[in-house]
Formats: sequence, structure tokens, C-alpha cells
Amino acid sequence: MAGGVRPERVQEAIRQEVSKIIQYELKDPRLGFTTITEVNLTKDLRFAKIYFTVLEDNKKKSTLAALNSAKGYIKSLIGERLMLRFTPEIAFELDKSFAHTQDIYHILDKINKEKEEKRDVDKKGDRGDKGE
Repeated sequence: MAGGVRPERVQEAIRQEVSKIIQYELKDPRLGFTTITEVNLTKDLRFAKIYFTVLEDNKKKSTLAALNSAKGYIKSLIGERLMLRFTPEIAFELDKSFAHTQDIYHILDKINKEKEEKRDVDKKGDRGDKGE
């Protein structure tokens, strides 16, 4: 994979490998149900920020601690499997975009329910006015 490989392809390869490593090879009880959502790699391919989400809210901190403690092991496996000229330094970061998206959907649902309730009240009011 070395040479003139585009960073996007390397990012995706790293994302896939780290996902496999977490799912099948790390046996740390602190890990929650973890999904690697994105990898951002510097142009020189020296540093990779790996974003993850965790299904259980109460496992976010422990999962980050587990990933950070396994960072050297994960980096060595990436280096072996992807055969890059330089294995990038890796940093894990919680992906907050999923939680943000959930918050937006919650707000939109609330707005829609309020609109429906207002329509129901308006319809009842219209029926009452016509009867008199």
C-alpha cells in the first residue's frame, strides 16, 4: 500500500483494520460495543485521528481508556497488515456527531408533536364554533 496511495484509501484501510482488531482481538472488559466511524489522516500519513462511537453511554470513558491502553498494540498490527512505509501515530477520539444527530432528531420530533397538538386543538376549536 505504500507509495503514491491516496490518503482516503489509507484512511479507509485503517478504519477497517482497527474495527477488526477491536472486534476480534482486543479482550479488554472496559470496551463497550464500539464502532470506528472515521479516520482522519494528515497529508504526510504520519498521524491518524480515529473516531469511535459506543452504544452504551456509560462505557464512553472506559472504552477510550481501553483503546488508549491498546494504542501501541493496535499501531503495530496496522503496520504489519497495511505495509505502509511509516505507520502513523494514532489518537482515539469519541465521535460526538452521532449524539449531536440524535439530539437534532429529538428536537425535530418535539416540534412535530407540538404542531400536531396545536392542529388538534385548532380542529376542536373550529368544531365548537360551527355548532353555535
